[in-house]
Amino acid sequence: EPVLRSVEGMTVATSGSAATTTADSDIRLALRKRPRVREAIIQSILFLCGAISILTTIGIVFGLTRESLNFFTQELWEDANKQTVQAVSAVTTSLAVPDTGNTLVAGDRIRLNEEVMEILGVDGAIITVERGLDGTAAFSHKAGTDIFVSNRVSLVEFFTGTKWNPQIGQFGIWPLVTATLMTSLFAMVVALPLGLCAAIYLSEYASPRARGILKPVLEILSGIPTVVYGYFALTFMTQLLRKIFGMETVQIYNTASAGIVIGILILPLVSSMSEDALSAVPRSLREAAYAMGATKWETAMKVVVPAALSGITAAFIVSISRAIGETMIVAIAAGAGPNFTFNPFESAETMTGHIVRISGGDISYDSIDYNSIFAIGLLLFLITLSLNIINQRVVRKFREVYE
Repeated sequence: EPVLRSVEGMTVATSGSAATTTADSDIRLALRKRPRVREAIIQSILFLCGAISILTTIGIVFGLTRESLNFFTQELWEDANKQTVQAVSAVTTSLAVPDTGNTLVAGDRIRLNEEVMEILGVDGAIITVERGLDGTAAFSHKAGTDIFVSNRVSLVEFFTGTKWNPQIGQFGIWPLVTATLMTSLFAMVVALPLGLCAAIYLSEYASPRARGILKPVLEILSGIPTVVYGYFALTFMTQLLRKIFGMETVQIYNTASAGIVIGILILPLVSSMSEDALSAVPRSLREAAYAMGATKWETAMKVVVPAALSGITAAFIVSISRAIGETMIVAIAAGAGPNFTFNPFESAETMTGHIVRISGGDISYDSIDYNSIFAIGLLLFLITLSLNIINQRVVRKFREVYE
């Protein structure tokens, strides 16, 4: 019997095995994949863009990790601002040093010229040392020879210390971390509730015309240079806090004013991402709530917000990462010196502010101050990476899928 087959849009009738074989060959030829050069080029460009992004991230991590390892492993010799009082023979194990300069304690490694020593004990102005370490030879030194002290950093000191001054051997990161957390906390107190309320209004209450006007106006805040925000915090917000809480209570540089202004900075980010999440909730859920007699406010708070919880949480976490990484506002308004304090009205230096201040100074390459910048940067990277991981888990856990 004739067999109807469709080849390139035409229906043909064939009969017999030969005709069937010919028709099958024609069909396979018509359905054969044709080379699409334009699609291949576009696919290659997109792959290249993705590869560049990944390689850039790997390069950043590699650079931070390598320099940070130098900070923790490399033995850097810093001038102790001390000189030998008397000449030192090749067999002497006791050195007389002046009271000025850095304090030397048992366990410190010191260097005179090219000879490395370890301090075994300190008795007033006399230090007892073990000589000729690390393969160096013990030989005589003249009176007035400069003493250099080793500043190798330990992870325990880095994560538990409360004093940060690498120039004198203090490597506790907590003064910078607490200032960063305080400014971020104030930013969240300002940005999260205001941003969520603005998002609910734009999504549930505002007319399309009002939304079209208010949302771009709100997002203008994100286009203002952060240095302008910094001087706004210093000249307006700080003065406002001093009038409210008193001149003696609030210092000119403080973490509270910097944190509040950071909250204003990230407010558009919170509101925009939250509004997108709320708008993505299906209209049918709102109509079902209205059909049950719920008011607009009850619908927004008990139906729409819970349904968009994953997107709202993602907006909050991204905003926290943005607040932690803010630089110019804290560099101008928060303070220019590490200070381990929980008083938001005192000056303190954040991690990013410290990086800016040290980077702008006259520090030599491969010095302890120079390498400390990368250790702080790596810690900041790990903090933001942790927040992103939490963000992914939260989004995956609370994501709602609608058909």
